[in-house]
Amino acid sequence: MTVTLLSREQLHLHITTDSLGFADTSELLHKTLPWVGQERAEQAAHFGLGMEQPDYNLFVLGEVGSGRSSLLLQSMQAVAATRPVPPDLCYLHNFDAPEHPRALRMPPGQGRQLRQLMAALTRTVQTEIPLRLSSADFKAESARIQNAYKVEEAKSYADLDAYAEARHFTLFRESGHLVFTLIGDKGRALTESEARSLPKDKRTEIDQAEQELRAEIARFLEKTRPLERVMNEALAALRRQSVKPVLDRELQDIRVSLKKQIKDSVKLGTYLDQVSHDILEHLELFTPIDEEEAELERREALLQLLARYAVNVLVDNAALTGAPVIVEQNPVFRAMFGSIEYQAEEDVLMTDFSRIRAGILLRAHGGFLMLHLRDLLADELVWEKLRRYLRSGRVQIEEPGTAMAPMAAMSLEPEAVDAEVKIVLIGSVEQYYALQEGDPEFARRFRTKVDFAESFFASDDTRTGTAIFVAHTCRKLGLPHFSSAAVVRLLQDAHRQADDQTRQSANFARIETLVAEAAAVRRARAGATLGASLIVQASDVEDALTARRLRHDYPEQRLQESIAEGDHLISTQGTRVGQINGLTQIDLGDWRFGLPVRISAHTHAGLGGLLNIEREVDMSGPIHDKGVLILHSHLTKLFAHIAPLALSASIVFEQEYHGVEGDSASCAELFSVLSALSGLPLRQGIAVTGALNQHGDVLPVGGINEKIEGWFRVCESTGLDGQQGVLIPERNRRHLMLDAIVLDAVDQGLFHIHTATDIRDGLELLTGKASGLPCDLLQGGYAQDSVLGLAEQALLAYRRACRQVNLARPPRRTRN
Repeated sequence: MTVTLLSREQLHLHITTDSLGFADTSELLHKTLPWVGQERAEQAAHFGLGMEQPDYNLFVLGEVGSGRSSLLLQSMQAVAATRPVPPDLCYLHNFDAPEHPRALRMPPGQGRQLRQLMAALTRTVQTEIPLRLSSADFKAESARIQNAYKVEEAKSYADLDAYAEARHFTLFRESGHLVFTLIGDKGRALTESEARSLPKDKRTEIDQAEQELRAEIARFLEKTRPLERVMNEALAALRRQSVKPVLDRELQDIRVSLKKQIKDSVKLGTYLDQVSHDILEHLELFTPIDEEEAELERREALLQLLARYAVNVLVDNAALTGAPVIVEQNPVFRAMFGSIEYQAEEDVLMTDFSRIRAGILLRAHGGFLMLHLRDLLADELVWEKLRRYLRSGRVQIEEPGTAMAPMAAMSLEPEAVDAEVKIVLIGSVEQYYALQEGDPEFARRFRTKVDFAESFFASDDTRTGTAIFVAHTCRKLGLPHFSSAAVVRLLQDAHRQADDQTRQSANFARIETLVAEAAAVRRARAGATLGASLIVQASDVEDALTARRLRHDYPEQRLQESIAEGDHLISTQGTRVGQINGLTQIDLGDWRFGLPVRISAHTHAGLGGLLNIEREVDMSGPIHDKGVLILHSHLTKLFAHIAPLALSASIVFEQEYHGVEGDSASCAELFSVLSALSGLPLRQGIAVTGALNQHGDVLPVGGINEKIEGWFRVCESTGLDGQQGVLIPERNRRHLMLDAIVLDAVDQGLFHIHTATDIRDGLELLTGKASGLPCDLLQGGYAQDSVLGLAEQALLAYRRACRQVNLARPPRRTRN
């Protein structure tokens, strides 16, 4: 028999505190937090973040809690610190097409400066222009121009007045219009009734005179209106001439203040020239009006004019010292791509360039942006817009949905802007490969794959790195530091999570929460015990783990109680034919635990073969079905020399009502079938787990620690007698990280851990009989007193019984 009985040292990983090289984690604070066990991911991240070519965005895949987000953020910040600060982004009024505001890139800090300078310009022109237009020199020259016009106009008016008087009309001005009336013989104006009472020939004469006067008035207006236009143009030129030095001085100060060379310098120069021209074209708005209502209208028009000269600084990078690093947790459309705000005015949605708002893509220009794929997939509109951005590299700010607004909306289409952003997309392994298949164009934009491992081989370096992580976590959360023994206990738990003595789990989120919980235990003890140390000890970590178990293990406890109360039938002592205790694992997401399940088999003569009852009632998963088929294949191989087998057998997981999945019970199922065939009873105190291949090798299974501990608790509750234990695959030996209570029971000889590499090892342990293997079947059958020998005899008896039934049947008649 080659079954191995394991000792305490083989059931758990032992790490010495001396191997860590520190007394407590406060000694490690000066060390940089490393990428513990993630060297492959670290190299990929550095490559992707350093590539300046397009489409080398990063897709970071791994499990939640592996540190994928925090480590990438740390690397992004490190690389960003070496990059130049990107320019500011401003939007300006477009004087040629106001519905298409212009974008302007400025060196960092100059966007804010330009906004301040333009605001100062508007204040200056509101003060200086009225002063210039009310100065003595301006008034004198303005009066001269107006007087020259008035002289010419008065001379022409005098001739017109004489012309009207000669035809018995009097002429006067009224509200800017020329009005004339008929004068009677007595030198007074005739009324309408008096004019109608005149003789017919007199009225005809008057009508003729009126027509002549109207024609003369028209000639007067044709002569004086050009003179008025010339006067107005001269006055406007005088105003521009008086104001232009002020504008030239102020705009030159703006140009001088913005000394740095900028990419859009031509665009800025053109804009400033347009501002100057626009002000000079609207100088009349700067002159107060005596009439109150007209003055209010003038002021409103002036404010609207000055609002054009404001600078909308969408992205202000003045405070940055390197490239921007942004982590967006809520990538909705407006947050991602910017927005345009609207205001309802008289049932119309109004907006202008000052209401444009930047999204994170524009704010991240020249730097890095971290997103989670799951958040992006939640909004199809965001997903499609991001695809277009990745294709073009340009961001077009728009406000979706305005076309469906309940009122009319003013259209605004800001100039599209280039955005050079390195996107770091966080997702799971499943999401990555689904994206590769479902959207290959999008996937090609993420050429850097950063793959975080679920676990890694442990070494002195990884353990030191984990201790550094604990030190930084304590500092970040303001917690007491951990002793080296406490760190050892954390490391052992990390190995337990990986189910491997050689590998450590990469779930550092669990370590972080355990650090916080153990620190809380230590603080509670320090508060209860005067003078207690604030260094977290291994016992604090152990108590935190125990408390966590109590918070999560109620389902396990309830199932254990059902076994103890006899509701769930499990035998831990004695022997039974065709019956064995298998081990299963239940994973509830927040808690994993093992539980025994009784497996029974029944055999009889027949041709039905091996019947999996769970499969027949659709309670068996595909992996379990595969395991049973492999079992059947190996069973056929064992007795191929007497094939075909005259066997009908059934296997069932007793009291299992929720379905069966996995192949870890295939060894136990085989043992129960062979027991039923041979009539040899199996030890009920030894539970079995292990998968099986077609050659009879025992293969490793998952959840080995939970399965052993679940069986141990059942045995402990019924009373340990030194005969109980488990039989597990030899290949699971390095996966053992058992609790101290199990280790103590093994030390005392009350519980045993057996390993096997082949089914013959298990048969001999469970039956106390030789298995009959190895055997040369060409030289004869199995040894008669062996397990397989007895099973062989039963199969031969089944064959004879089947033949006798066939001989006893009357011959079937055939029709010729």
